[in-house]
Amino acid sequence: MRFVIAIVVALFGLVSYYTTTSQNPITGEKQHIRLTPDQEIALGRQLAPQMAAQLGGLSQSEAREVVKRVGAKIVSQSSASRSPYKYTFYLLADRKTVNAFALPGGQVFITEALMNVFGREDEVAGVLGHEVGHVLARHSAERLAKQQLTQNLIGAVAVGSGSYDAAQLAQLAGSLINMKYGREDELEADTLGLRLMRESGYDPRAMIAVMEKLEKASGGARQPEFSSTHPSPANRIQRIKEQLDKIPQ
Repeated sequence: MRFVIAIVVALFGLVSYYTTTSQNPITGEKQHIRLTPDQEIALGRQLAPQMAAQLGGLSQSEAREVVKRVGAKIVSQSSASRSPYKYTFYLLADRKTVNAFALPGGQVFITEALMNVFGREDEVAGVLGHEVGHVLARHSAERLAKQQLTQNLIGAVAVGSGSYDAAQLAQLAGSLINMKYGREDELEADTLGLRLMRESGYDPRAMIAVMEKLEKASGGARQPEFSSTHPSPANRIQRIKEQLDKIPQ
């Protein structure tokens, strides 16, 4: 009976995941996503105040106007303008945490610590373009669906084996799989960011400087790539150079 229940749990997770398919109008990719764009927007707006509070709240620095202006230009003058998302760009007051991230639906954040690393608007555009790329590719919604599938399969292993050790091993495997998806998402967001920069009139070559400065800001302290959600800066720079070679001059 335990194995029957495990099979039912696993099949339920697989069917739920693979029967929910939509085509991304920007990337052309077929994705397994349960959330609608309106649900993504609502979720992002709901989470935005909490995320801002964790990183010092909204900045009152004059640089916040730079963030808003650059972000608005990227969206209005690129293919991002054709998406259903409602973009808002925030500068956060945290001066210690070098970070930028996007919530589902178009809420985009960058910390003062990261803004202080850059000297050119093109570099700021590189970061914001990358984050808009995450939104356009619907990476958060994809990750939620994948995590739900992973949890269903881990639950099936736990029920079927009756073993705590087996469940722990399945949990570790699931985490590593989702980290791999995270690294692929970062590379895709880099590619989309380059495209958005070019379309909106920014220099996409500035993305190389962004990666070099991010690596320097990190002090070289990184986890091994296989256990990290981000690719190594060297790998990202190589991929960016390959993409730049394909961009018409």
